[in-house]
Amino acid sequence: MVRRALLTSVAFAPLVILIHYVLDLDETVEFILSAAALIPLAWLIGEATEHAAEHTGAGIGGFLNATFGNAPELIIALIAVNEGLTEVVRGSLTGSVIGNLLLVRGFSLLFGGRGAGDRPSSFLALGLEALTTLLLLVPSIPGWGDGDPDRDSLVEISIPVSAVLLVAYLVLTWYSLRRHAAMHIASNEEISGWSLRLSLVVLGIATALTALVAEILVGTLEVFSHEAGLSEFFVAAVIVAIVGNAAEHGGAVVVAARGKIKLAAEIALASSAQVAVFLIPAVVLLALLIDPLSLAMREIEIAALAISVVAAAALLADGRSSRLKGALLIATYAGVAIAFYAAGDRAGT
Repeated sequence: MVRRALLTSVAFAPLVILIHYVLDLDETVEFILSAAALIPLAWLIGEATEHAAEHTGAGIGGFLNATFGNAPELIIALIAVNEGLTEVVRGSLTGSVIGNLLLVRGFSLLFGGRGAGDRPSSFLALGLEALTTLLLLVPSIPGWGDGDPDRDSLVEISIPVSAVLLVAYLVLTWYSLRRHAAMHIASNEEISGWSLRLSLVVLGIATALTALVAEILVGTLEVFSHEAGLSEFFVAAVIVAIVGNAAEHGGAVVVAARGKIKLAAEIALASSAQVAVFLIPAVVLLALLIDPLSLAMREIEIAALAISVVAAAALLADGRSSRLKGALLIATYAGVAIAFYAAGDRAGT
């Protein structure tokens, strides 16, 4: 019953897109409609990913979900760069890493309960996020003071940092995919459900619709934040990040609720790692074609990233999952969100 209702409500997404371009609705209404439209799309991505994982294994299945799920975030970031909203871009990218690591992973544990995870993959992802946090200190520390955080000197420092992150991403992703492919071949599991081709087609269509709907939602966030009395940084790091991660939330929770804890973990951790070592540097390098962007993060962003990595590593160290650990991860995210709210916007912006 719920499955059929969600499948039917997928049609709500193109309707929202049509309304946006045809009718002149209040932006707050569009915000609510767009948020509602993301729910069935997130479910559909989760469904398609689960079926694709039957053909590819948990590792590549999580990689597919992370790749498709992060497409809206890339589009949102580049649109914001084009509009000169660099603080929004940095905040949304930081919030996306933290959201996947704590919130998505937390909810997947909360709904999935007890189970075993893939410790090598978990620590590989956490290692990538720790590496990102350390490298972000290079352009960030010089920016902790007066001056334009996007000045030429900081942009120039950010370029080699981005290159290092991309190289790390490519090398470690290649290793991870080879490892999981070998594991999948060795398992020789019986395959049922959707074909791989159908799964990938559905993933592509659902992701494209998610990107369009997310763009509409972000376009109406300014009015929403003004009416709610929230800082742009908080809106970017929490609301925009949660919106961009809607696919990962839905996919991880759906998969975890069905008892596939390992795949749910792959979705959350792979997505977080992809944002850290792929999406962040990709945005910086692509921004050179639009409007140069630096990786000069604020002190609160670096601290939040470090706390998130340490908390996740401590709770996931034994490779076992539980609802208590999920609740603790969510509580940690709530604390980070409160800190972001208290921090407000960067001085001078």
